[in-house]
Amino acid sequence: MKSATPKVLHEICGRSLVGHVLAAAGELDPANLVVVVGHAREQVTAHLAEVAPEVRTAVQAEQNGTGHAVRMGLEELGGSVDGTVVVVCGDTPLLTGETLRRLSETHVADGNAVTVLTAEVPDATGYGRIVRDGSGAVTAIVEHKDASDEVRAIREINSGVFAFDGALLADALKKVRTDNSQGEEYLTDVLGILREAGHRVGASVAGDHREIAGINNRVQLSEARRILNERLLTVAMLSGVTVVDPASTWVDVGVTFERDAVVHPGTQLHGGTHLGEGCEVGPNTRLTDTLVGAGARVDNTVATGAEVGPEASVGPFAYLRPGTRLARKGKIGTYVETKNASIGEGSKVPHLSYVGDATIGEYSNIGAASVFVNYDGQDKHHTTVGSHCRTGSDNMFVAPVTVGDGAYTAAGSVITKDVPPGSLAVARGQQRNIEGWVARKRPGSAAAKAAEAASREPAGED
Repeated sequence: MKSATPKVLHEICGRSLVGHVLAAAGELDPANLVVVVGHAREQVTAHLAEVAPEVRTAVQAEQNGTGHAVRMGLEELGGSVDGTVVVVCGDTPLLTGETLRRLSETHVADGNAVTVLTAEVPDATGYGRIVRDGSGAVTAIVEHKDASDEVRAIREINSGVFAFDGALLADALKKVRTDNSQGEEYLTDVLGILREAGHRVGASVAGDHREIAGINNRVQLSEARRILNERLLTVAMLSGVTVVDPASTWVDVGVTFERDAVVHPGTQLHGGTHLGEGCEVGPNTRLTDTLVGAGARVDNTVATGAEVGPEASVGPFAYLRPGTRLARKGKIGTYVETKNASIGEGSKVPHLSYVGDATIGEYSNIGAASVFVNYDGQDKHHTTVGSHCRTGSDNMFVAPVTVGDGAYTAAGSVITKDVPPGSLAVARGQQRNIEGWVARKRPGSAAAKAAEAASREPAGED
């Protein structure tokens, strides 16, 4: 991956690679779920503790092969396990729980000692081929470099995912040798050991060969992201969501929708974002952990940790920071930034304003170019604007300050004191006009000539 980040911690669609694998494995409701960690194990273990605290970890201090890794995992469980043991790779984010369940069910139904998850691919070059006998049992996995032309014609390949009889697996791992070019314990050697002992080796074919794809570079990471994104959008559209342009729309696995939501082009939905019934989002919008209510409209907006109420409108070109709560039929308009702000039903912040650490009541209007001055250089302070207020354009609300219900504030005011309900607050200097200033200070300028011409024009009639 050419990265400081361990491969399995790279993310697609809101989840790490290993997180996707754990989610698929978790659908089997396993009695034990063990992750074998080796390279960069401190980072991987810390990640697992955060996203999957129920998972156990086994340390493979030296990376001595896949068989050795599985042996370390079994030792974490006491050395042997009754029942089925499913082994998956930590870099296969497209693997689904449904495919793993089918693998496990096939393994039990066919009475296999081991069942290989396989896939039929358009081009098997470089992959180990699955060789079967007349009964369908697997007789060998032949690496491409060792295969005859006849075997190379086989398109069924090994995925590296297996279901084992737990007791047989533990016993066979003791017999795995290291007399190979890498000097490692290969898990695939277990198949030959079990077959030679008279046990059946079977296979389960994945419905989509792309599920078994491992990630080894950024190109493959990007391809997997595209495939998973297509899956997620397909599920959304089949449940009644309109995605205008799936090719330019990106969603995370934790995003949820209600029917008749509309997602316009260039939209990214991340984390636990939820779109309510009939809402419209986009174009060119990025929402993270944001709730959008039924019938709301969010246009050209960036929002994180925000709530947009039913029938509310946001944007275009708005920035909703964490703690923003916009109630039903509220409005956050063009070039408005909000943070830790509760804006009541029907209230509006239409233009060019910053509202931070504030509570605004119902059906109030905040004038254009207003700033809620919440930071004194050391602490943040709160501003409260009541219901049915009308604040003027270019107002500064210097917190802590309260504007009472039904109050007005004049344009250009700096509000530093509480405004009683129903009052008009005016906090600005008196205007004075200095006549002739341009002619004296800017003689000969275009402004001076325009003023001189205007002074010669006859006064209009009453």
